[in-house]
Amino acid sequence: MTRYDFAIVGAGIAGASLGAELAAHGSVVVLEAEDRPGYHATGRSAAFWEECYGGPEIVPLTIASGPYLREGGFLTRRGALYIGRAGDLSELDRFMERFADTGATLERLDRARLATKVPGLHEDFAGAVWEPACADIEVAALHAHYLGLLKRSGGEVRNRARVNQLERGGGSWRIGLQRGGAIEAGVMVNAAGAWADDVARMAGARAIGIQPYRRTVVQLRTDPPAPADLPLVLDIAGTFYFKPESGRVWLSPHDEEPSPPCDAAPEELAVAQAIDRFQHVVDWQVLAVEHKWAGLRSFAPDRLPVYGFDPEVSGFFWFAGQGGFGIQTSPAAARLASQLLVGLDSDGMTRGLDHSLYDPVRFSA
Repeated sequence: MTRYDFAIVGAGIAGASLGAELAAHGSVVVLEAEDRPGYHATGRSAAFWEECYGGPEIVPLTIASGPYLREGGFLTRRGALYIGRAGDLSELDRFMERFADTGATLERLDRARLATKVPGLHEDFAGAVWEPACADIEVAALHAHYLGLLKRSGGEVRNRARVNQLERGGGSWRIGLQRGGAIEAGVMVNAAGAWADDVARMAGARAIGIQPYRRTVVQLRTDPPAPADLPLVLDIAGTFYFKPESGRVWLSPHDEEPSPPCDAAPEELAVAQAIDRFQHVVDWQVLAVEHKWAGLRSFAPDRLPVYGFDPEVSGFFWFAGQGGFGIQTSPAAARLASQLLVGLDSDGMTRGLDHSLYDPVRFSA
């Protein structure tokens, strides 16, 4: 039976990035249930690197990841606007206060300056918070980079390798695969996204309560076409966001519908809500819905990620609950988790990150 130092369940951005970091320190296999890596959340993301996304506790991971993403050529500057109507101005003020000490770069805009950034904006939008550093992420390129780095460092990815049995004994995990066969590993890493609690139960660990939520995105053809320099536009009240993509609009109603782990599909009600909300923001005509899709974003109960060894089950490591910020934080998160796994000190990327915020021990009774 082939034995590895580390077996990682899930080959999305979480498993791929952590596998790439670990491969320099031991033998690594990444086990992917689907025909290809990144089929679920990673492959369906309209990802952006946005300093405030996920809340103040996520900002350090996002900012720490920025240099790696920029130097690798994975970011294209866009800027982001959190916009609000007249009744939302106090909420914009609270947003500024909430992130004042995080290191995020923010600026308040009045109606006049806001209107110069979003053509056709309806008159009832009275102000905004401007985040100039926001950038698009080349998700496919970043994912391929990590998979390539993993393989060049001697790691292995196995597709169609759904785990159906986990047994701990003699300091190792025996990992049974649905299509037959088994492997052994010293440490089991749970990077299974929406299926993280299922993997934990299989290993005899206590489920944390990681809940998948469906997020819908539609691609619209509009008149006028979306300007190439349009910022990412987000509602301060959390009911929509949209951005340009090759002359089209990528739009989400910012839905969060609880879902079982599954191959998520968009619901027509969410699509209709997205379009209705968009038409109350700008005066552009929607000519066609060209594409629609949905993905799952999975959160722990406190909506912070879970990185660390399980407090009760030996050799079981959590790398899950990364919600909608898993791609933009992947460099720092993977580096931090790899250091925890192999006992290394912090480096320039992770120095200053507070691991205790993300430790699974916080869910112990």
